[in-house]
Amino acid sequence: MTTHHDSTTTLGTLTGTVFTVAATIDTHDYLKTIVLAVIGATVSFVVSMFLKWLWKRISK
Repeated sequence: MTTHHDSTTTLGTLTGTVFTVAATIDTHDYLKTIVLAVIGATVSFVVSMFLKWLWKRISK
């Protein structure tokens, strides 16, 4: 028995779900997410640079 998978139905369902969820989220939640992402990326970068500096210092 062969099954036929219609990708347009899957794509339409996924797109509809994403747009529905995006429409129900408040603007403040988007802003909070953006701010937290920037803070997280900055902290990650600073810690990575510090560990790189520390590793060079220890390995001398």
